[in-house]
Amino acid sequence: MGFLSPIYVLFFCFGVRVYCQYEAYRWDDDYDQEPNEDYDPEFQFHQNIEYGVPFYNNILGCAKECFCPTNFPTSMYCDNRKPKTIPIIPMHIQQLNLQFNDIEAVTANSFINATHLKEINLSHNKIKSQKIDYGVFAKLSNLQQLHLEHNNLEEFPFPLPKSLERLLLGYNEISILPTNAMDGLVNVTMLDLCYNHLSDSMLKEKTLSKMEKLMQLNLCNNRLESMPLGLPSSLMYLSLENNSISSIPDNYFDKLPKLHALRISHNKLEDIPYDIFNLSNLIELNVGHNKLKQAFYIPRNLEHLYLQNNEIESINVTMICPSPDPVHHHHLTYLRVDQNKLKEPISSYIFFCFPRIHSIYYGEQRSTNGETIQLKTQVFRSYQEEEEEDDHDSQDNTLEGQEVSDEHYNSHYYEMQEWQDTI
Repeated sequence: MGFLSPIYVLFFCFGVRVYCQYEAYRWDDDYDQEPNEDYDPEFQFHQNIEYGVPFYNNILGCAKECFCPTNFPTSMYCDNRKPKTIPIIPMHIQQLNLQFNDIEAVTANSFINATHLKEINLSHNKIKSQKIDYGVFAKLSNLQQLHLEHNNLEEFPFPLPKSLERLLLGYNEISILPTNAMDGLVNVTMLDLCYNHLSDSMLKEKTLSKMEKLMQLNLCNNRLESMPLGLPSSLMYLSLENNSISSIPDNYFDKLPKLHALRISHNKLEDIPYDIFNLSNLIELNVGHNKLKQAFYIPRNLEHLYLQNNEIESINVTMICPSPDPVHHHHLTYLRVDQNKLKEPISSYIFFCFPRIHSIYYGEQRSTNGETIQLKTQVFRSYQEEEEEDDHDSQDNTLEGQEVSDEHYNSHYYEMQEWQDTI
């Protein structure tokens, strides 16, 4: 049995292919989820966990309310202890964890000696803007990462140190942005402002333009009615879900050549320019849950496209792909079109234009009378069949893009053979 174990591991790594889109890729888990109340910041800090070695206040000093593990000598853990105030931070501490407490204020006295701090996590507390001492963070010249999500902030914290690289302010009540608040944030690469009360008037054309290193901007679940202006050309990820945006100006993305992912689902988009998303680096595009009536040009490098819950009645392949290139293939692999008004599946010509596509998810479609219908589509598969223990016939071992019988019809997705070319 010991000899066979490595073989079974290799078998599961290379020999198994699952057919259902959700089992294989878990798209619903990764994309287009409904708002999750258990918001997890991108950079998680260690919780109060057992490290396998005794914790004690080391010789460098540690606040009595917290613990400082010997295997992380520059970290201080005060999370989940429910203090209402921030203790005095020793000079040597670089990572400070104060999340999931009842802290209401941030006072300068707590940080008077904390000259080496690089990361502060104050998420999941009860901090209000007026309870933050002016300039308390700006004096921390080495600070790179600041978590203030899940608090009661009404204003964007200002001033902040130029050293800051990641700023997370999601799940607050921010509706006030001080003049020039962003000017000093020249090194910020990630800014999270989801789940606040931001409006168009707050994001003026020059508000974000000076953040020349910004790569990720999260503005989901705010009160925006138009696309934010003056975004820096360094931007690679833009999140605008759950706003009230109704249009995208012509040439809007011309100054965002590095954009890799755009999520603008759950808005009010109706008519958009045909080639608005013609971006050479765009890989993921989610425009689901809008009011779009027709598809648009799909750029060559796009891999994941989400069009679900719109008003689309038909998809003309020659519109989304006007000139197939037999040498430089389009990269689209997954297309989701459920909850539209399609009356029939997309023409099979789509697989000539997008030879790498392996799944089109149709789900249920909405008819003109409000009822839901299911399109009958065939399932094509390509996989390596595992060796059967009971020695099945060889014809059962592989299925290379063959049509399956009626019992294998699936009304929810259309899965083509995966091309093995390396072009």
